[in-house]
Amino acid sequence: MTERTILLVDDEANIISALTRLLRPDGYRVLRALGGREGLEVLAQNSVGVIVSDQRMPEMTGVEFLSNVKELYPDTVRMVLSGYTDLNSVTDAINRGAVFRFFTKPWDDDLLRANIKEAFRYHEMKQENAHLTHELKKANDELMRVNSMLEARVEQKAFESSRNLNILLVTQDILEHLPVGVVGVGDDGVIAIANEMAHTFFGESLLGEQAAEKIPRELLEGEEGVARSARVGTSLEPVFCWRKKLGGSSMAKGSVLVSISCPRENCDA
Repeated sequence: MTERTILLVDDEANIISALTRLLRPDGYRVLRALGGREGLEVLAQNSVGVIVSDQRMPEMTGVEFLSNVKELYPDTVRMVLSGYTDLNSVTDAINRGAVFRFFTKPWDDDLLRANIKEAFRYHEMKQENAHLTHELKKANDELMRVNSMLEARVEQKAFESSRNLNILLVTQDILEHLPVGVVGVGDDGVIAIANEMAHTFFGESLLGEQAAEKIPRELLEGEEGVARSARVGTSLEPVFCWRKKLGGSSMAKGSVLVSISCPRENCDA
């Protein structure tokens, strides 16, 4: 736990000594000043939680001193201890938040000690709230940073998806209008891709059908990369076909068949 530091300000040294003896059992670190100016000098060099100041002091009253302290060190808890009551100035100081409590001399020892303990609890609560607010701000700032990054990634992914979709559409369009037949067969033997020329060679309704039922066996089982020919459908000219297994540079499985119409004088079939 952070050490509790209290500053006692009074132009009478015997009053400060009496207060020091009173507060010693409570374990505070006690700082002393014989006036408002000296009190400001002490505050400039020390972190103080609670201040107890006399009201009637030369050069600077307690209220004037504590009003300055409020501007310079707003987190301190400020109390007035006075032998006379200038109710107007003290009331005004309390209303403006410069003074937390006001006590008269002679003081009640137990009441004063209890109120000083309460003042430290209040000070520590303010510090904890400030710490939590700071941590919350840090968390919010980090959340905003992460959200900004996520938004940027989403935008990038959306752009990439749109670009990839356009590429896919262009690729599909090119594939559809190639002057060769292209058939993609999955490793389950089902036709997954077939362009316009493939339908010309092997018939309509190829997609989703078993390749073995639509394409001649010798084309499906031919040696990979070796051109083979076969007559298909009602075509007078044989079809010249190459087969290639997929998966060499991708996760795709199955095979692709590329076919062209083969003039009879150039084919074996």
